Amino acid sequence: MKAGTGVGILTGHGAHLRCGHHNGAQMSYLMTDRASELERLQLQSRVWEPAGERLLARIGSGTGLRAIDIGCGALGWLRILSRWVEPAGKVVGTDVQPSMLEAARALVAAESLGNVQIVEDDLFASAAGAGSFDLVHARFQLAPLGRFDEQLAAYRKLVKPGGWVVLEDPDMSSWRFNPEAPSAQRLIGLIERAFLASGGDFNAGRRLHELLGDRAELTAEIVALSPGHPYLRLPLQFAASLEPRLLDLVGQDELFRLRAQAEAEIGAPGRWGTTFTLIQARCRS
Repeated sequence: MKAGTGVGILTGHGAHLRCGHHNGAQMSYLMTDRASELERLQLQSRVWEPAGERLLARIGSGTGLRAIDIGCGALGWLRILSRWVEPAGKVVGTDVQPSMLEAARALVAAESLGNVQIVEDDLFASAAGAGSFDLVHARFQLAPLGRFDEQLAAYRKLVKPGGWVVLEDPDMSSWRFNPEAPSAQRLIGLIERAFLASGGDFNAGRRLHELLGDRAELTAEIVALSPGHPYLRLPLQFAASLEPRLLDLVGQDELFRLRAQAEAEIGAPGRWGTTFTLIQARCRS
């Protein structure tokens, strides 16, 4: 196993974590389908794009290759893969949620990503041909969905012999505020419990070496968020999207109080924070 780390600092205003389909029947979404969720995913993708670019640089040239971004959502890796494979290559972005597919197609059109195609496709019953891609990428899919063995089998089926499987999932241990924000930190703990109760694991990044074995090359990325950065509000955004799940864990009054207090904490002058750790694993097939 090879390991490395990267730390970025964001000072401006800049994952998606949700479920999909199984055997043609829509599963219960971990996150609600609303405009605020779409905005969160777009912001999240922008925050983590530099980490993705660094990983692709470690892999090497992608000129002329075929790559797929599974669960691309509204943005995902579409832009960075488009640049990586260059005009001679091909990128396919897949999702199952109509609003995400619409947003991804709008992005492709607006940014003239002529080598990118957006396709509705079910990870667990994919219509993509076996061995079709030189690189298979999935970010924040293990954490909400679970079903690790099934996911890995799907990814390995899609990649060509000698191609790359690239997985990115979180480790919550670095998700902190400075100075401390007790109510926001309490919300983060409830978010972790909500994922576990739904069959996922917000700390799925910790499992990547175990899942992929010693051939996997691992890197870790953390982003430092300056005061006022919109990604500091991630616990509040999750609390809104996961509200029905969180109400199974705490009472409505307590959740309302926590959200109000966390809002004040996060918005306090001078409060900055660090993201969860993004664990990146790449492995040749």
